[in-house]
Amino acid sequence: MKRVIVDHYGGPEALKVVDGDAPRPGHGEVCVRVLAAGVSFTDSQLRAGTYLGVPRPPFTPGYEVVGVVEEVGLGCKRLHVGDRVASLTVWGAYAERVCLREVEAVEVPHDLDPAHVTSLVLTYMTAYQLLHRMAKVKSGESVLVHGAAGRVGTAVLELGALEGLRFYGTASARDCAAVERHSAVAIDYQREDFLVRVRELTGDGVDVALDGLGGALSLRSFRALNSRGRLIVFGHYSTLVGGRRSWRGWAEWYGATAIVGLWGAVSRRKVMAYRIQRLHKGHQWIPTSFGRAPLVGGGPRNTLWFHDDFKALLALLRADKIHPVVAERLPLSEARRAHELLGSTAAKGKLVLVP
Repeated sequence: MKRVIVDHYGGPEALKVVDGDAPRPGHGEVCVRVLAAGVSFTDSQLRAGTYLGVPRPPFTPGYEVVGVVEEVGLGCKRLHVGDRVASLTVWGAYAERVCLREVEAVEVPHDLDPAHVTSLVLTYMTAYQLLHRMAKVKSGESVLVHGAAGRVGTAVLELGALEGLRFYGTASARDCAAVERHSAVAIDYQREDFLVRVRELTGDGVDVALDGLGGALSLRSFRALNSRGRLIVFGHYSTLVGGRRSWRGWAEWYGATAIVGLWGAVSRRKVMAYRIQRLHKGHQWIPTSFGRAPLVGGGPRNTLWFHDDFKALLALLRADKIHPVVAERLPLSEARRAHELLGSTAAKGKLVLVP
């Protein structure tokens, strides 16, 4: 079969297409023929070597996958050959076939477009869990979203509208109209100070701030909260510059995160960190005034969270209440081009590899 590998940490040129033997499922695994593999900013972090826990090259990237079960390993009881499934692979999805743990695969109806479903696995799941698992939003609350015209930002706006939330979204001037189409107040971060603007619009600040960029922005996002607000930091966008690792960005991200965490520890406002991989892979979390602390022994409940939340998203997709957009479908051989397009397609839709 064909698969894509990262042969060294770096830019899009680090991606190579290679031939190799098809994998065989181990105990509790199923082998899946890939129908669609999403291309995300997180994949570019894996490629650049900035993602926490990234394997050493060579490895196959690919955070999200939809496919058809072709072979079932020993110990599997739920899935069968011919079932269509989706899974958060974290890496490994850029291939014609991939083995998945049965417990981490969720059944997908055959009549839904695999490319659209792929958008739910990472993008919409992140948005859904930020709102419901982390912030625990309530109708009428105000939410500041950075990068509101991006894929996760747009998903947050769509899902939040169903809950009656009030949104303030930062975006570039060219993307403000797209933010406003979702009934959010757009803030042009290139011409306006979002902190000043939020205070003008709300008086006392927002209930929730979602920061997928990190770094110094987290400090100002914390100041945009009202006295009992919640800041959720969920990304490391600032650690990449021009598609490559930025050591300065990493230093700023960790320094700012530590400072904002200490602020949260001495105030009524909360600071939380979100990683979808943590929730999916079975780590349980308990809230603290400074971020989240791991609870040893937790696990099964969070795998069920992923299943439950994904099924909720499938129901919303089928009911035409959410509208994932696919910007372009590319063959596996064009994985490098897909990564080159990442920076210019965020507001246009999802990039999907179709083996």
